[in-house]
Amino acid sequence: MAVLAGKIALVTGASRGLGRAAAIELAGFGAHVVITARSQGGLEETDDAIRARGGAATLLPLDLHDGAALDALGPSLFERFRRLDILVHCAASLGRLTPAPHILPDDWADTVAVNLAAAWRLIRSCGPLLVIAEAGRAVFVSDAIVNTPRAYWGAYGATKAGMAHLVQAWAAEIGEARLKVNLFTPPAMATRLRAAAMPGEDPTTLPRPETITPELAALCLPSETRNGEVVAFGGESLKKNALDPGN
Repeated sequence: MAVLAGKIALVTGASRGLGRAAAIELAGFGAHVVITARSQGGLEETDDAIRARGGAATLLPLDLHDGAALDALGPSLFERFRRLDILVHCAASLGRLTPAPHILPDDWADTVAVNLAAAWRLIRSCGPLLVIAEAGRAVFVSDAIVNTPRAYWGAYGATKAGMAHLVQAWAAEIGEARLKVNLFTPPAMATRLRAAAMPGEDPTTLPRPETITPELAALCLPSETRNGEVVAFGGESLKKNALDPGN
């Protein structure tokens, strides 16, 4: 029997990139995956990939700027499935790379909404279900830039750092509960966000998200015992990764 059979997993940013790959990976372990993103078409493509591998998914178009929708997410999942076992927050907004004094209010609001406020709302909305799950697991995708600020990355880096602090505070509050909450820091990958940040870079020189997700998915398994940790892909030091931000 698949190790996650009967489990419900929620994955944000599941229309492309790491979120899409994570949803497919978790479905391969037997979880029923609730996939969210703004793009209905992208979610349908992810759903097709999951079903082609024998998995099951529920599509949930969702704009992370919509606070009311996020607040209703946990109750909606309980009404539909009576449970939530896994949360993987992959969605992120790069914003605009610009000097700190030039950050525009709209760009600031966008990065705060997606990178920080959405994490807070997901914790508030979905946390109660995860705490009562037999082996609840929550993984928030971080970035190495959190530890080493870089010129022009102020809005993205600040909101990712805020998310990391919030998540680790929540993990500390959980203590010895069955729920395990961790941050996952991937390397630079061939994603749309990376292409926007580094337009001159050859994406074929970067790993594909699907080669990264086995380590992310491992943090979602019942056998995972870590809590409140920043888990870097492949055991690489965060200091090394920090030289190459923009996952």
